[in-house]
Amino acid sequence: MADKRDYYEVLGVPKNATEAEIKKAFRTTAKKYHPDMHPGDKECEEKFKEAQEAYAVLSDAEKRRQYDQFGHAAFDGSAGAGAGGFDFSGMDMGDIFGDIFGDFFGGGSRRRDNSGPMKGANLRTSVRITFEEAVFGCEKEIEMVLKDECKTCHGTGAKPGTNPETCTKCGGKGKVVFTQQSFLGTVQNVQTCPDCGGKGKIVREKCPDCRGTGYIASKKKIQVSIPAGIDNGQSVRIREKGEPGVNGGPRGDLLVEVIVSRHPIFQRQDMNIFSTAPISYAIAALGGTIRINTVDGDILYDVKPGTQTDTKIRLKGKGVPSLRNKAVRGDHYVTLVVQVPTGLNAEAKDLLRQFDEASGGSLTKESGSGEKTEKKKKGFMGKIFDEL
Repeated sequence: MADKRDYYEVLGVPKNATEAEIKKAFRTTAKKYHPDMHPGDKECEEKFKEAQEAYAVLSDAEKRRQYDQFGHAAFDGSAGAGAGGFDFSGMDMGDIFGDIFGDFFGGGSRRRDNSGPMKGANLRTSVRITFEEAVFGCEKEIEMVLKDECKTCHGTGAKPGTNPETCTKCGGKGKVVFTQQSFLGTVQNVQTCPDCGGKGKIVREKCPDCRGTGYIASKKKIQVSIPAGIDNGQSVRIREKGEPGVNGGPRGDLLVEVIVSRHPIFQRQDMNIFSTAPISYAIAALGGTIRINTVDGDILYDVKPGTQTDTKIRLKGKGVPSLRNKAVRGDHYVTLVVQVPTGLNAEAKDLLRQFDEASGGSLTKESGSGEKTEKKKKGFMGKIFDEL
């Protein structure tokens, strides 16, 4: 038994794994290596047998106890356990292999009964809104093609005066049971009835208005309430505006994806808004009042003297409302950018030179001969003049 792998390793579970964890691991491994998915592949067949053997031991409390105590020797007779090999015939693997073959062949021993009431499918569409509409919410009207019950046949799909007939293939159940021969023997599977499509009824004489579908499609206008704070890519769900239900089931829902147009000034990140605001050099140096654009309208802001370019300020509560509570809002962060003056005349340039000299960052100084020479290190004003 030295060549056998540890059973816990085979299923990829720890030694303290629960029964449910072992069962789940075996289902995953069995699906991966099942011979019917890899015909002719001996390696996959051996790995499948290995997983089956591991599950046979670890799923049985007594066998697992013996294995934990004696290892593989517990089942070859050398440890006195007396197991004498494996007997898979008494094991309950029906639910596991029902899942496996349901995946392989489109069936499934526990497939839902399609003859009962089922909710209709959801529909999807999109709507474009502005940045401000996303912040504060809005009402939009969209046009959709929706199906409604045919008034002529009342949804049966049958010509007036006739009735749908019970499907003889499934007996009105909407599903059929068939057997599948596999590596494991005979397995029963359930599939939707191919004759009636799971409805349990067959329409022989179709309604002339809906052509046997039971539904009439028409364009309809639908009001969509966009909540304040919604972000790009999020969806609004409108109940029971999707496809009609089956066998008396409720309609599906309509999911409206919101596409938010880009704003020329504002950018959004979560509940916060970001923008930039230009300020003149004079206001940056001396301070002053500027006008800043926000989603709530323009506001006046007092700039402090000596403000440097790229200074960030915070406007508390001027951001995007929370979807859960529109009374809670994010903030608006504004980056102040100092504008360099351009197109100055000679008088303006001279005044700026005088200001620079007075502030200790003069552009020039007198040489011994009385001539002005340029400093090697230029201040802020020097950089400005380089750009003029």
